[in-house]
Amino acid sequence: QVQLVESGGGLVQPGGSLRLSCAASGSPFGIYVMGWYRQAPGKQRELVAVHTSGGSTNYADSVKGRFTISKDNTKNTVYLQMNSLKPEDTAVYYCYLNTRGLNYWGQGTQVTVSS
Repeated sequence: QVQLVESGGGLVQPGGSLRLSCAASGSPFGIYVMGWYRQAPGKQRELVAVHTSGGSTNYADSVKGRFTISKDNTKNTVYLQMNSLKPEDTAVYYCYLNTRGLNYWGQGTQVTVSS
């Protein structure tokens, strides 16, 4: 049974920073993709950034240069460092894991960027 536990959301002013964490529990994952999606009110869920077990990363164009995804393999944890936050980054951020052909989602954490 895979579980994803997120932390780190909150309210921040424009230009500020937040760091999200997602810890995965369960059996060893082997080949996987792990990262973050987000969903703003009235919009579809979209990819933010993902990290593969092979070491590559993929970012949405809207966050390139501002967000950085990293992982700690010893803790099965991925992090999303978000800098220079903008109001349009406001959304519920969901941790995502794809392994062994299955998709898993975290419960979501709210990120609000507002003055």
